[in-house]
Amino acid sequence: MKKLPTKIHDAWLLKPKVFGDARGFFLESWNRETFREIGLDLDFVQDNHSRSSKHVLRGLHYQSGEAAQGKLVWVTSGTVFDVLVDLRKTSPTYGVWDGYMLTTDAHERLYVPPGCAHGFLVVSDTTDFHYKVTAPYNPQAERSLRWDDPDLAIDWPLEIGIEPILSAKDKAAPCFKDCEKYD
Repeated sequence: MKKLPTKIHDAWLLKPKVFGDARGFFLESWNRETFREIGLDLDFVQDNHSRSSKHVLRGLHYQSGEAAQGKLVWVTSGTVFDVLVDLRKTSPTYGVWDGYMLTTDAHERLYVPPGCAHGFLVVSDTTDFHYKVTAPYNPQAERSLRWDDPDLAIDWPLEIGIEPILSAKDKAAPCFKDCEKYD
Protein backbone atom coordinates (compact mmCIF):
# COMPACT_ATOMS: atom_id res chain seq x y z
CA MET A 1 0.00 0.00 0.00
CA LYS A 2 1.36 3.40 -1.00
CA LYS A 3 0.32 6.43 1.06
CA LEU A 4 0.41 9.69 -0.89
CA PRO A 5 -0.20 13.15 0.64
CA THR A 6 -3.11 15.33 -0.41
CA LYS A 7 -3.62 19.11 -0.06
CA ILE A 8 -5.49 18.44 3.22
CA HIS A 9 -3.60 17.87 6.48
CA ASP A 10 -3.88 14.20 7.61
CA ALA A 11 -5.82 13.15 4.47
CA TRP A 12 -4.20 10.52 2.26
CA LEU A 13 -4.61 9.01 -1.20
CA LEU A 14 -3.90 5.29 -0.89
CA LYS A 15 -2.81 2.99 -3.70
CA PRO A 16 -3.20 -0.70 -2.83
CA LYS A 17 -1.08 -3.47 -4.31
CA VAL A 18 -3.09 -4.99 -7.14
CA PHE A 19 -2.26 -8.49 -8.36
CA GLY A 20 -3.67 -9.06 -11.85
CA ASP A 21 -3.50 -11.55 -14.67
CA ALA A 22 -5.70 -12.73 -17.55
CA ARG A 23 -8.35 -13.90 -15.05
CA GLY A 24 -8.79 -10.50 -13.39
CA PHE A 25 -7.27 -9.05 -10.22
CA PHE A 26 -6.98 -9.39 -6.45
CA LEU A 27 -6.34 -6.73 -3.81
CA GLU A 28 -6.79 -6.30 -0.09
CA SER A 29 -9.44 -3.63 0.36
CA TRP A 30 -8.69 -3.37 4.09
CA ASN A 31 -6.02 -4.85 6.33
CA ARG A 32 -5.57 -3.36 9.80
CA GLU A 33 -1.89 -4.33 10.03
CA THR A 34 -1.02 -2.94 6.58
CA PHE A 35 -2.65 0.36 7.50
CA ARG A 36 -0.81 0.47 10.82
CA GLU A 37 2.47 -0.09 8.95
CA ILE A 38 1.85 3.06 6.87
CA GLY A 39 0.91 5.10 9.94
CA LEU A 40 -2.90 4.85 9.84
CA ASP A 41 -4.05 3.14 13.03
CA LEU A 42 -7.79 3.26 12.41
CA ASP A 43 -10.72 1.58 14.08
CA PHE A 44 -13.62 1.32 11.66
CA VAL A 45 -17.07 0.66 13.11
CA GLN A 46 -19.33 0.67 10.06
CA ASP A 47 -19.20 -0.03 6.31
CA ASN A 48 -21.50 1.73 3.84
CA HIS A 49 -22.34 1.23 0.17
CA SER A 50 -24.24 3.61 -2.09
CA ARG A 51 -25.21 3.36 -5.76
CA SER A 52 -25.83 6.53 -7.70
CA SER A 53 -26.55 7.58 -11.27
CA LYS A 54 -24.68 10.06 -13.44
CA HIS A 55 -24.88 13.71 -12.29
CA VAL A 56 -25.83 12.78 -8.69
CA LEU A 57 -23.90 14.92 -6.24
CA ARG A 58 -23.85 13.66 -2.66
CA GLY A 59 -22.48 16.08 -0.12
CA LEU A 60 -20.73 17.81 1.24
CA HIS A 61 -21.51 15.88 4.46
CA TYR A 62 -19.98 15.59 7.91
CA GLN A 63 -20.92 14.88 11.51
CA SER A 64 -20.34 17.48 14.19
CA GLY A 65 -18.50 17.34 17.49
CA GLU A 66 -17.71 13.99 19.09
CA ALA A 67 -19.59 12.21 16.28
CA ALA A 68 -16.99 13.29 13.69
CA GLN A 69 -16.09 10.43 11.35
CA GLY A 70 -12.90 9.48 9.60
CA LYS A 71 -13.76 7.84 6.27
CA LEU A 72 -11.95 5.45 3.95
CA VAL A 73 -13.70 5.81 0.57
CA TRP A 74 -13.40 4.04 -2.78
CA VAL A 75 -15.29 3.11 -5.95
CA THR A 76 -15.94 -0.50 -7.00
CA SER A 77 -17.87 0.35 -10.15
CA GLY A 78 -17.81 3.60 -12.12
CA THR A 79 -16.13 6.95 -11.53
CA VAL A 80 -16.67 9.83 -9.12
CA PHE A 81 -15.06 13.17 -8.50
CA ASP A 82 -14.47 12.94 -4.75
CA VAL A 83 -14.09 16.12 -2.67
CA LEU A 84 -13.09 16.91 0.90
CA VAL A 85 -13.06 20.27 2.70
CA ASP A 86 -11.10 20.91 5.89
CA LEU A 87 -13.38 22.34 8.61
CA ARG A 88 -10.83 22.11 11.46
CA LYS A 89 -10.01 25.63 12.66
CA THR A 90 -6.67 24.49 14.12
CA SER A 91 -5.58 22.69 10.94
CA PRO A 92 -2.91 24.24 8.69
CA THR A 93 -5.26 23.52 5.75
CA TYR A 94 -8.44 24.96 7.30
CA GLY A 95 -10.84 26.08 4.57
CA VAL A 96 -8.97 24.22 1.81
CA TRP A 97 -10.70 21.77 -0.54
CA ASP A 98 -9.17 18.94 -2.54
CA GLY A 99 -10.63 16.61 -5.17
CA TYR A 100 -9.77 13.33 -6.88
CA MET A 101 -11.21 11.20 -9.65
CA LEU A 102 -11.75 7.81 -8.05
CA THR A 103 -12.25 5.05 -10.60
CA THR A 104 -12.90 1.34 -10.71
CA ASP A 105 -9.66 0.64 -12.57
CA ALA A 106 -7.29 2.68 -10.37
CA HIS A 107 -8.52 1.03 -7.12
CA GLU A 108 -7.40 4.07 -5.11
CA ARG A 109 -8.78 4.83 -1.68
CA LEU A 110 -9.03 8.23 -0.06
CA TYR A 111 -8.74 8.62 3.69
CA VAL A 112 -10.81 11.60 4.86
CA PRO A 113 -9.92 12.54 8.46
CA PRO A 114 -12.49 13.53 11.09
CA GLY A 115 -13.25 17.24 10.82
CA CYS A 116 -13.56 17.31 7.05
CA ALA A 117 -16.71 17.57 4.94
CA HIS A 118 -16.91 14.99 2.16
CA GLY A 119 -18.90 14.53 -1.02
CA PHE A 120 -18.76 13.22 -4.56
CA LEU A 121 -20.16 13.79 -8.04
CA VAL A 122 -20.92 10.74 -10.19
CA VAL A 123 -19.38 11.18 -13.64
CA SER A 124 -20.02 7.67 -15.02
CA ASP A 125 -23.45 6.25 -15.89
CA THR A 126 -23.67 4.48 -12.52
CA THR A 127 -21.29 4.20 -9.57
CA ASP A 128 -21.01 1.91 -6.59
CA PHE A 129 -19.31 3.85 -3.80
CA HIS A 130 -18.03 2.19 -0.62
CA TYR A 131 -16.76 3.70 2.60
CA LYS A 132 -15.74 2.68 6.08
CA VAL A 133 -16.24 5.07 9.00
CA THR A 134 -14.54 5.46 12.38
CA ALA A 135 -17.70 6.49 14.26
CA PRO A 136 -21.31 5.33 13.92
CA TYR A 137 -23.83 7.47 12.08
CA ASN A 138 -25.59 9.93 14.40
CA PRO A 139 -28.58 11.68 12.78
CA GLN A 140 -28.54 14.50 15.38
CA ALA A 141 -24.92 15.31 14.47
CA GLU A 142 -25.45 15.21 10.70
CA ARG A 143 -24.35 18.39 8.91
CA SER A 144 -23.98 19.57 5.31
CA LEU A 145 -21.88 22.19 3.58
CA ARG A 146 -23.07 23.86 0.39
CA TRP A 147 -21.51 22.12 -2.62
CA ASP A 148 -21.32 25.30 -4.73
CA ASP A 149 -20.12 27.76 -2.08
CA PRO A 150 -18.53 30.66 -4.00
CA ASP A 151 -15.88 31.19 -1.30
CA LEU A 152 -14.64 27.60 -1.65
CA ALA A 153 -14.95 27.65 -5.48
CA ILE A 154 -14.76 23.87 -5.85
CA ASP A 155 -14.01 22.99 -9.45
CA TRP A 156 -16.61 20.26 -9.94
CA PRO A 157 -16.34 18.60 -13.40
CA LEU A 158 -19.93 19.41 -14.36
CA GLU A 159 -21.07 19.03 -17.95
CA ILE A 160 -22.08 22.32 -19.54
CA GLY A 161 -25.81 22.91 -19.15
CA ILE A 162 -26.29 20.03 -16.68
CA GLU A 163 -27.29 20.73 -13.09
CA PRO A 164 -26.27 18.12 -10.51
CA ILE A 165 -28.98 15.98 -8.91
CA LEU A 166 -29.13 16.94 -5.22
CA SER A 167 -31.09 15.89 -2.15
CA ALA A 168 -33.29 18.48 -0.45
CA LYS A 169 -30.80 18.51 2.45
CA ASP A 170 -27.91 19.33 0.13
CA LYS A 171 -29.87 22.06 -1.66
CA ALA A 172 -30.48 23.77 1.71
CA ALA A 173 -26.94 23.36 3.11
CA PRO A 174 -25.22 26.46 4.52
CA CYS A 175 -22.13 28.05 3.01
CA PHE A 176 -18.66 27.65 4.54
CA LYS A 177 -18.83 30.96 6.43
CA ASP A 178 -22.06 29.83 8.17
CA CYS A 179 -21.53 26.09 8.64
CA GLU A 180 -20.55 24.45 11.91
CA LYS A 181 -16.78 24.00 12.25
CA TYR A 182 -14.43 22.04 14.49
CA ASP A 183 -12.20 23.72 17.13
